[in-house]
Amino acid sequence: MIGAGFAVLRHPSLWLTALVELRRFVPDRWWTRRPFLPVPDRDLVRFRLVTQYGDPDHRPDPDDLVAWLGWCREENRRRHH
Repeated sequence: MIGAGFAVLRHPSLWLTALVELRRFVPDRWWTRRPFLPVPDRDLVRFRLVTQYGDPDHRPDPDDLVAWLGWCREENRRRHH
C-alpha cells in the first residue's frame, strides 16, 4: 500500500480524486470500530482485489491504482457535466 500511496503522490492532479474514492471505500461511522481509523473495509478491498487480479491476497499494482484513479476522475467529470 505504501508504494501505491507514493504513486498517487507523484500525480497531484489525482489527489482530490483519491480522497473522494477513499471516502467511498471507508465505512460509515468508521470511528466506532477498530482500528478507529478511516481505512477501507477489508472485505471490500479483498473483493476488489479478486475482481482485479483474481487473488484476494494480490498486492495492488501502483500503476493500476493511478490508472483507476484517472478513470474515476474522468467518470466523475462526465457525470457532473
